[in-house]
Amino acid sequence: MNPIDQNNTFLIVRTLVLFIFSFGVAILSAPFLIKILYKNKAWKKKPREYTIGGGKTPIFTSLHAEKEVSTPRMGGILIWWTVLAVTGLMFAASKLFTGQFWGQMNFVSRSQTWLPIFALISSSLLGLIDDILVVKNKGKYVGGGIRFKVRLSVIGIIALIGSWWFYFKLGWSSIYVPFYGNIPIDGWYILLFVLVVFATFSSSVVDGLDGLSAGVLSPIFAAFGIIAYIRGEYDLAAFITVIIGALATYLWFNVHPAKFYMGETGIMGLTVTLAVIAFLTNSVIFLPLIAFVLVIESASVLIQLVSKKFFGRKIFLSAPIHHHFQALGWPESQVTMRFWIISAVASALGLVLFFLARFY
Repeated sequence: MNPIDQNNTFLIVRTLVLFIFSFGVAILSAPFLIKILYKNKAWKKKPREYTIGGGKTPIFTSLHAEKEVSTPRMGGILIWWTVLAVTGLMFAASKLFTGQFWGQMNFVSRSQTWLPIFALISSSLLGLIDDILVVKNKGKYVGGGIRFKVRLSVIGIIALIGSWWFYFKLGWSSIYVPFYGNIPIDGWYILLFVLVVFATFSSSVVDGLDGLSAGVLSPIFAAFGIIAYIRGEYDLAAFITVIIGALATYLWFNVHPAKFYMGETGIMGLTVTLAVIAFLTNSVIFLPLIAFVLVIESASVLIQLVSKKFFGRKIFLSAPIHHHFQALGWPESQVTMRFWIISAVASALGLVLFFLARFY
């Protein structure tokens, strides 16, 4: 085997080993987390009855009241805890053990993984605070939790830190347009970064049905993992693989009947991290297609709010849109699995466009 093939083989093996290791760490951690969440009754004390805009949610409440007051939130802790644990273990192993294998298992790097690790942990901790306040029914937000404006402000700070890192530390100042090339945008890069983070963060509504969030997010992260690998960003690809391994375990316990839901601590961290990954792979233009389900979920909420405010009527029976289909009478499992399929197909289409753009 020539050195190039040998190196590629090792990188593939590393990716698979990290996926398995991440799944293993999460599967061993999950029972402890579940026990803690149920012991502390980490669910809402009363179901949600109002939207962000202050309107009532009779359809949503009738569909999900029982789950909201009996199924724990904060299952997303399993994901970021696993990523943090695996990252730390691999970094420590590379320092403690000699040899090429352990040296290359470490995927912590300044240019590829410092920022997504920061984004995941900081956003997840913000979500954790929100979840705790919701469970305790504390805070000025309806139903408890951090006020939406405060959440936006903190996410904005995280986004500004990220944009500063990209622009001033990593020297990024252009955006890649498929079939055209890189377009310099200079300081506008900072604004674009912040806007994309906000837009992706708004898609955190993709939660609440058994198995929905992890099943939708897994092919999205897998697509960007492939893009990172093809671009030679092997440490970033390894980091994404660890996230997917944790998502696989989360899905194991979140399929019907769900043991827990992500809560803000999971979905907030993952969506913000996804935006960062899209920029690190210079493929943010592909994000709306690959993450198509997230786009239609957040768009449905926005459309519903605007329609009710300015026209006094609803477009959907309930928003986000997965609740609309449920209100139409679709079984929960049918909604979930069809959204999985749509997410997988959209991710595949995004990859097709990515590969075509590289060769034409």
